[in-house]
Amino acid sequence: MHDFFTHIAAHLDGLMLPHEHYTAWYSAESSDFVRFNRSAIRQPGHVQQRTLSLGLIAGATHTGCNLSLSGVRETDTAALTDMVAELRSQLAELPEDPHLVLAGEVNNTTHMQASQLPSCDAMVEQILTAAQGYDMVGILTVGSMVRGFANSKGQRNWYQTSTFNFDWSLFHSTDKAVKSNYAGFSWEAARFKEKFSDAAQRLRLLATPPITVQPGDYRVYLAPAALNALVGMLNWAGFAEKALRTRHSALRRLYAEEVQLHPALELSEDSRTGLAPVFQTQGFIKPDVVPLLQQGKMVGSMVSPRSAKEYGVAGNGADEDESATSMVLQAGTLATQDVLRELGTGIYVSNLWYLNFSDRANCRITGMTRFATFWVEDGVIKAPLNVMRFDDSLFRILGDQLLALTRETEVIMDDRSYGARSTGGAIVPGAMIAGMKFVL
Repeated sequence: MHDFFTHIAAHLDGLMLPHEHYTAWYSAESSDFVRFNRSAIRQPGHVQQRTLSLGLIAGATHTGCNLSLSGVRETDTAALTDMVAELRSQLAELPEDPHLVLAGEVNNTTHMQASQLPSCDAMVEQILTAAQGYDMVGILTVGSMVRGFANSKGQRNWYQTSTFNFDWSLFHSTDKAVKSNYAGFSWEAARFKEKFSDAAQRLRLLATPPITVQPGDYRVYLAPAALNALVGMLNWAGFAEKALRTRHSALRRLYAEEVQLHPALELSEDSRTGLAPVFQTQGFIKPDVVPLLQQGKMVGSMVSPRSAKEYGVAGNGADEDESATSMVLQAGTLATQDVLRELGTGIYVSNLWYLNFSDRANCRITGMTRFATFWVEDGVIKAPLNVMRFDDSLFRILGDQLLALTRETEVIMDDRSYGARSTGGAIVPGAMIAGMKFVL
């Protein structure tokens, strides 16, 4: 794949006129998708695709297109020759863009991670063996992904990795189920068996008749998936430089130092994880680490090239939406095995769903519990809880109500695959919360 991209970039170099420049963003994958239902394979499939987003620039005027590639050099170079001619004809009809920003320095990077994965067939065999006797539904996604960038200045960037994501649920009856996820760069049979066994144990707890508790303020443990859902809401422009400047960010009060989160919170965009490329679609490079929260205070933001130009600040390689793609929340001191004992009496939340802001200015979020949420008394799970809605501010949940973060963390990868598999994800622990407001 790398040689093919190098060939395409060299061909584009030769097509440019003296006053023209180009940028090229390459995205490709070779992915297996296996859907399971009732613990059997229902829909296996394979996707192999290559796309190129090409931009042509002359002065401050630019245009662009997306092109599907075949992988056959002669066919694709001919298509690119025709496309450059088409884009060139468009430039004469377009106005200048006063906000156009192009990477001024040439920064070449290469990240090629050799696959550490067994074959998809081997993974499927382990999944089917573990699922015998259970009503399991899920989807396994596995394979290689690449991203590349090239421009007429000679910059070349390459990101290649192989990952898997297995998202599954074990059903007890009707809507009573345990939802689990295992994702990463390296499939470990023992780790998968451990996670499946944990899900099966929680499934047995669902056999107890569910109970309903009254609305109120409850002590809560948020499993990593649930905490990730909350922290992920901060990526809705929470750390975006433009949103902060225009006061549209849900974290604007934290930015203004009107509030402070718990001192244990250390959050960063960490490109060293390999979850996403260190370069973005315009060729700007991210630092290894962009600190966002330190000791509960906001110390940084995601700054795109346009925002850097508009506000006269240093950029840090953020994409145009200024979201974090490799978010890492530092672990704490609470051992996962001690969670129930430390929770005492309260609610164990495995997952949160349907989240939205109920009061963005105060970072207030509402959402629903679902899939294996339990009522705990004196450190013992007593019964599953019927679905509940919470409505509370993250300034409170992750502020004075945060008691501890777990020592163990989980890799939660972006599982979106609309058009193509997404890169990115987060590494997060679980969290013990002194009080979280449930409204019904």
